[in-house]
Amino acid sequence: MKLLVTGTDGYIGSLLATELMNSGHEVTGLDTGFYLDGLLYDDLRPPAQRIPKDTRRVVPADLRGYDAVVHLAELSNDPLCQHDPQLTYEINHQGSVALARNSREAGVPRFVYASSCSVYGLAADENVTETSRVNPQTAYAECKALVERDVTALANDHFSPTFLRNATAFGASPRMRFDIVLNNLAGLAWTTKEIKMISDGTPWRPLVHVLDICDAIACSLSAPREAVHNQVFNVGDNAQNYRVREIAEIVAEVFPGCRLSFGANMGDQRSYRVNFDKINSRLPGFRCRRDARFGARELRTLFEKIQMTRETFEFRAFTRLKQLEHLLRTQQVDEHFFWRG
Repeated sequence: MKLLVTGTDGYIGSLLATELMNSGHEVTGLDTGFYLDGLLYDDLRPPAQRIPKDTRRVVPADLRGYDAVVHLAELSNDPLCQHDPQLTYEINHQGSVALARNSREAGVPRFVYASSCSVYGLAADENVTETSRVNPQTAYAECKALVERDVTALANDHFSPTFLRNATAFGASPRMRFDIVLNNLAGLAWTTKEIKMISDGTPWRPLVHVLDICDAIACSLSAPREAVHNQVFNVGDNAQNYRVREIAEIVAEVFPGCRLSFGANMGDQRSYRVNFDKINSRLPGFRCRRDARFGARELRTLFEKIQMTRETFEFRAFTRLKQLEHLLRTQQVDEHFFWRG
């Protein structure tokens, strides 16, 4: 397939592009380049050809001839999106819907959208499924739900969207993120030998390895159209619903000499346990192959190999909000996150 993947300079996209190329696909990346400052390690794999462009400036002519568009490129995570909620809606909601609409106009038959299990928010159900009521608590999560709603309405006999509600990602990537839970705890364990939780860690979070997300995307692209047309899939595995304290305990065990402590029942109280039966039974070829302990060990091995320093761990480009604040402060981007000049 001839594929356009947005966000190929990001945490997931930098791995996904290579995985898809290794599977025989012809991949073009599209990325505005916010995070090019951050390269934790070089995995020596050839990158995809890249178009340096903001998704908000994509027009149908940019999309003609592709068999599918895979859309990852949004403002990613809650702190960054709360920085300017109105801008988040402009980029993540309106921009993503416009990209889907332009894809349909250009005759692209498939559109795979990277959504998030965060749409469940404070879940009333004990075991939420794709048919459970969404309850987003942040601008980031609300935009994911709105894109699902609006792009679903675009589906027809010639345009087939698929929505992948990813659990919280973890694992190594050249374009690393240390602002997601397991990666952050592993970085703290390595650089400070201490994990101090401000909460008691009781909320539930589903996790999924970044390469398992890549596998889910690849499977959705190769699946028969009728299996994925206008379908929502939770991406993860039932065995990988963890309490936050369990994630911290796993990381502390994997990193020798790491001290672990918990706080009071306060802080982020979003809690949801997610059911992943649908993707494991209805998406041909998909299953999760990596759990939280695998991810913690993978990161410990990587940190040892590159001798990661605290300065590297805290570098702005590995934390989404820090990097965008830097680009604003140094006037490299304007107030709408467009590059100046």
